[in-house]
Amino acid sequence: MNILHISAECYPVAKVGGLADVVGALPNYQKKTGINSKVIMPFYNTPFSEKKSFDEIYKSNLKLGDSYFNFRVLKLKNSTLGFDLICIDIPELLDKKQIYTEADTERFLAFQIALLDWVLSSEKKPDLLHVHDHHTGLIPFMTSQCFKYNELKNIPSVLTIHNAQYQGWFSHEKISLLPSFELKNIGLLDWNGNINPLAAAIKCAWRVTTVSPSYMEELQKEANGLEALLTHENKKCKGILNGIDWNVWNPETDGKLIKNYKKATVISGKKKNKKWLCTKFNLDVKKPLFCFVGRLVGEKGADLFPEIFEKSLQENNISILLLGTGQSEIEQALKKLNHNKNYNSFIGYDETLAHIFYAGADFLIMPSRVEPCGLNQLYALRYGTVPVVNSIGGLKDTVVDICNEGYGICHEGVSVEKVTTAIARANEFYSEKKEFQKNSKKIMTFDYSWDNSAKEYVNLYQSLKQ
Repeated sequence: MNILHISAECYPVAKVGGLADVVGALPNYQKKTGINSKVIMPFYNTPFSEKKSFDEIYKSNLKLGDSYFNFRVLKLKNSTLGFDLICIDIPELLDKKQIYTEADTERFLAFQIALLDWVLSSEKKPDLLHVHDHHTGLIPFMTSQCFKYNELKNIPSVLTIHNAQYQGWFSHEKISLLPSFELKNIGLLDWNGNINPLAAAIKCAWRVTTVSPSYMEELQKEANGLEALLTHENKKCKGILNGIDWNVWNPETDGKLIKNYKKATVISGKKKNKKWLCTKFNLDVKKPLFCFVGRLVGEKGADLFPEIFEKSLQENNISILLLGTGQSEIEQALKKLNHNKNYNSFIGYDETLAHIFYAGADFLIMPSRVEPCGLNQLYALRYGTVPVVNSIGGLKDTVVDICNEGYGICHEGVSVEKVTTAIARANEFYSEKKEFQKNSKKIMTFDYSWDNSAKEYVNLYQSLKQ
């Protein structure tokens, strides 16, 4: 089978969040099963694209409302990604340093039209189109409804929802930007008075997946307005847990670490990485180290971090270290905590530093209010670091509390009291040295690679061809 993964992000080409990690790993693991997967994404002006060479394999122009734009289809030369990477270059719209801008409606709609124009012109059509999130959500609608793409209507489409909070809404005033279709079918685009690309994809895709089983269940109760739609369409929906790239996230071979280690050497290996972190950030290496890596936004519970950290540091003999960027007011509030000798932060993002955080931390804090799957807790487990999580979405599917014969620290709901209580429980667990070290070795053996998940996707694809 020939599969096209269509996405706004793909690691290491362009990354904002977990979407990039998934799209950058899943095609490789699908190839192990005999599936020929390619990734198609916009061509951004990123460091990756500046350093690499591309072949032009197609060029034309597209119509967006009353405007025309020239575009090129580029294929990465000598790809070391493990799969073919194809980029749509629309210089007037997509060639930006930023992945997302205020003009995203026009940018991503043009990307989708150019992509389908190229597919339409191709002698060999793909067997399936796999679209990711709202940025590519109008593709299932256009292939099934727009006159010019009638030849593509029998190509199955699969939508994966990575985060239903973002839906790509835009006004009906921009309906003329889409290729022509039967206006009586405009209801397929509409949701609550706006054109909603994510809702349209849920309606029109042949199958819909989310990135964990629990998240699929939760979306029928809380999906930023799409609850009724997902409940109505639940027979074609399936939750498939994300994996992580076992080669990139491997403490035994990870070139970003200060000291590599495996299960047998996890205690000494983590100690070396922790010592480096504590020296760099002026923290006491003897104290349990709690880390956070991620976006500083309400979804991650970060708005409560100043209170949570202040209270936890007062009540426990611990250190807290943070790596992240996000809402400016949260960043500023966290910087004010730097007076505390047991706390420090790196406001920004550094991929190498993130790997060392996972390796050197004793605990990873994830008090997310929304977590469709979560990859950070999987990275933590892989590196022998205990996750402290809110039991929601993929966190619920992957972390079991030590009180239930598990291996992590879980809390139900997000508040200052609940999170600080969980941190206190973790601190107590750390004091049980033998059990804590035994647990670190155990969690390193859990297989959350993409192998199992990739097979589930392949089974889903094959069911659509029968």
